[in-house]
Amino acid sequence: MTADPAPLRLGYGTNGLTDLRLDDALALLAGLGYDGVGLTLDHMHHDPLAPGLAARTARIAGRLAELGLAVTVETGARYVLDPREKHGPGLLDPDPDRRARRTGLLTTAAQVAADLGAHALHCFTGAPPPGVTTEEAWAALPDALAPVLEASRTTGVPLALEPEPGHLVATLADFHRLRTLLGDPGELGLTLDIGHCQCLEPEPPAACVRAAAPWLRHVQIEDMRRGVHEHLPFGEGEIDFPPVLAALAATGYQGLTVVELPRHSHAGPTQAAHALPFLRRAAREAGAALTPAGPA
Repeated sequence: MTADPAPLRLGYGTNGLTDLRLDDALALLAGLGYDGVGLTLDHMHHDPLAPGLAARTARIAGRLAELGLAVTVETGARYVLDPREKHGPGLLDPDPDRRARRTGLLTTAAQVAADLGAHALHCFTGAPPPGVTTEEAWAALPDALAPVLEASRTTGVPLALEPEPGHLVATLADFHRLRTLLGDPGELGLTLDIGHCQCLEPEPPAACVRAAAPWLRHVQIEDMRRGVHEHLPFGEGEIDFPPVLAALAATGYQGLTVVELPRHSHAGPTQAAHALPFLRRAAREAGAALTPAGPA
């Protein structure tokens, strides 16, 4: 007997609500009917480098519980470690002290994720820095990731690595290369960004979802055009969403599907209000159940 498809649980990323205080952002999402939130660790909302992290995390955990919001922790903040270098320093930095700053952030994030009851910890590899060849970066990546994988193992929060255009791990094929290189550790999972599939994967997004199913730990979603890495509001790109949501439901994936519109924070509340009914309509067209069911 075939199992029923898993209900889709929809969330919205705080990196698209940076003009709001975190409490206001969480209340907005709960009020709109979202199931959860993708919480990016950054100075705007939850600074992983500021004093009192454990107490602040406990307060957020309480607020999430009050509002009935699930959470995943995302670590894609642009300038959280270096005010001059986007996403720097990264896991591939040749300077061990700088590289340790990134692994330190990610191991801290693993503890934050555990304290929040998050279903996954998102990260990415970054791009090879100037002077580091692609092959040198691949050779260095296992050691760079080792402390992060250990933190995932210790906290019990799966690591969900995102293939990101322009990064060392940019595609699903790159993810599988890394997985094989590491010996297929159980704590290493995948963040699948649906827009990135449209942007540069050889197969359409729905096929990517089906192929990624065994490793799926986190999903990000937005519209996008082929060959252009620009996160777009729904309806402004080229993605046919009902087949994507049908494929996602069929995988049995239990985590959040989080809208990611980081360049639209200036209109974050409007975008959040638009995205949810769009995805609900697409899910109904696909015959995919939602949790909880809500109005159009």
